[in-house]
Amino acid sequence: MFTRHSRSRTLALCALPVLALFGVAAFAPLPFTLAQPGTTANVLGDDHGAPVISIKGTPTRHTTGELRMTTIVATGPEADVGIGDVVDSWFRTDRAVMPHDSVYPSGGSEKQIEKHNLDDMVKSQDLAVSAAERYLGKPPGSVDVTLHLADVGGPSAGLFFALGIIDKLDGDGSGGDLTGGRTIAGTGTIAPGGAVGAVGGVSLKTQAARRDGATVFLVPKAECKEAHAELPDGLRLIPVTTLKGAVSSLRALDHGGKVPSC
Repeated sequence: MFTRHSRSRTLALCALPVLALFGVAAFAPLPFTLAQPGTTANVLGDDHGAPVISIKGTPTRHTTGELRMTTIVATGPEADVGIGDVVDSWFRTDRAVMPHDSVYPSGGSEKQIEKHNLDDMVKSQDLAVSAAERYLGKPPGSVDVTLHLADVGGPSAGLFFALGIIDKLDGDGSGGDLTGGRTIAGTGTIAPGGAVGAVGGVSLKTQAARRDGATVFLVPKAECKEAHAELPDGLRLIPVTTLKGAVSSLRALDHGGKVPSC
């Protein structure tokens, strides 16, 4: 379900730590991975012809606007990265150079890495359902939710899965949409209790978000500095630490209330 290439193969990744490059080796291949802005997906819409979020057994709302989870795209685990690739990427704002082991820490085969990332995605989906149920005051397991997102792995869509479930079931709590009709993008892991975790690759994800029409980006508060590094014009950052805080910020944004900033 991932897109991979050997030299020019790429792998769609939701969330992996991005570390600064302090030096380059004078030999090839180098132990680095190259990354760039990836795809985004509206969790309120469809993916490959199927709804990203399907809910059965309870009424759902018609939603407007978009909630876009974001990704980065990285060279595959077996790709050879040379000094020319590193130097070129180092001087580009739409590229990042990362230590290979920070992206593929397991050292497994491509199939093992793909399975690990897909397992992370499935886990993040389960956590998102639990967090959304808890936020809405519903007993665990009371909502029949199916989440579908092809060709993406990793845990950082968790926050947006949870927000999408809440929007489909409750909106902003007063009859409106969480998005206020806007295109909202962002990233962040989610815990069952609603805590939002850092993910990495944020400066690349903001570029993907703006490219795909977002005007607001929800970012884990701990990554505000990174998000500002290459922030595109026209994209507003809103820091979040919890699911409840993310919902409150979106409500305030739509109703003229005080919205936190990085």
